[in-house]
Amino acid sequence: MDEETYVELLSLVSPFIAKCDTVMRKAVSPHERLSATLRFLATGRSLKDMEYSTAISRPALSKIIPETCEAIYEVLKQYIQFPKTASEWLKIASDFDEKWQFPHCLGAIDGKHVRIVQPKDSGSYYFNYKKTHNIVLMAIANAHCEFIYCDVGTNGRISDGGVINNTLFYEKLVNKQLNIPEPEPVTFDLDLEYVFVGDDAFALRPDLIKPYSRDSLNNERKICNYRISRARRVVENSFGILASRFRIFHTAINLDVETIESVVLACCALHNLLRKKS
Repeated sequence: MDEETYVELLSLVSPFIAKCDTVMRKAVSPHERLSATLRFLATGRSLKDMEYSTAISRPALSKIIPETCEAIYEVLKQYIQFPKTASEWLKIASDFDEKWQFPHCLGAIDGKHVRIVQPKDSGSYYFNYKKTHNIVLMAIANAHCEFIYCDVGTNGRISDGGVINNTLFYEKLVNKQLNIPEPEPVTFDLDLEYVFVGDDAFALRPDLIKPYSRDSLNNERKICNYRISRARRVVENSFGILASRFRIFHTAINLDVETIESVVLACCALHNLLRKKS
């Protein structure tokens, strides 16, 4: 993040995180609160470690970081814009066609498992096939590796296909409330639906496609799989960039589950900000 972007972000969040001085001590300034939070997200270090580098006590950091993450998401959530009109969907489809040569693609869908420290008395509720405790970040990315939809909080035991079934996006998709454009011809007379692309974890639908099974491949299907993968990989790239920027995703996050949700959403909003600004 360059200095100009940081100063802009600080001016946006300061009204939400500024505290008043008391007769006992001066409040931690918005600059210190924001810089400590960004360092926590970027490094994934423990609060005890952060205590030494920020000169802020661990109990104070445990309050400052969740509050600042909530403020960051509040002021930056406009950067995670879910299309509402057919013209906005057509812009995304045009970008996919131009950059990745896949026509009529509205977005790439996938889930990312976010490792957490097992919450108290949770048993195996968050335990999944990776032998770790997780919550799932379900996201849709556009052609520029920016998130247009994020849903986080579902326990890691549920597969990606089950997670998406519980999202508001999927409910509106099934009920045809997304204002998706009508099918149009591409380079031949056959009309082609506007679709989302996913992997084998998702159920096949007319508006959500996935690659052909390896058991039934011929030359045409191999080419089709290549094109689908070319479009679908942008969401994998988005997760890769997200985890590379915010190293907290390389650790087991030791916070309350509700706080982790705020942290993840703040990281997604910051990711989109940095894609546009830096």
